[in-house]
Amino acid sequence: MKRNFLFVVSSTRRDGNSESLAQHAARFLEPECEQRWLRLIDHPLPAFFDMRHSSGYPPPEGQAKLLCDATLAATDLVLVTPVYWYSVSWPAKLYLDHWSAWMRAPELRFRERMAGRNLWAVTSDSDTADEGSAKPVVDVLQRTAEYMSMRWAGALIGHANRPGEIRGHGGALSAAETFFR
Repeated sequence: MKRNFLFVVSSTRRDGNSESLAQHAARFLEPECEQRWLRLIDHPLPAFFDMRHSSGYPPPEGQAKLLCDATLAATDLVLVTPVYWYSVSWPAKLYLDHWSAWMRAPELRFRERMAGRNLWAVTSDSDTADEGSAKPVVDVLQRTAEYMSMRWAGALIGHANRPGEIRGHGGALSAAETFFR
């Protein structure tokens, strides 16, 4: 089966450290793997309202439909997010919130179709390797994979603060070269 990677870039900063690390890792994918990159700030989702117990959810439209369709088309979903206050960025959280609606639109069969796909994380924080601020990000995404019956494929974690600093993190760059294998 041909692998199709969707990189969901959820930073509010273009070309940030997490995105740079993901781009470095993607260079080492097998040539036959398809890649699609979507920045959530370029495809803004509407606010999410929990309507599970009232009106329910209509099928996604506009940017939500584009993101839902791209997500369902991927064999490998890579959530690229910096660590923000010990969690995923707000665009990543909003994207995952919308999964709640997509799971409840029967015609999508979202949860059923996501089962068995790979979920990866690429993240960066401003800590040193031993501080562990990325652990909550890894935990939320690993739990998401489990809930969705997806395969948790792992997390690539870099440590950098200012834009471009990840290029000096040799350990993360080395790990990136074999991350998607």
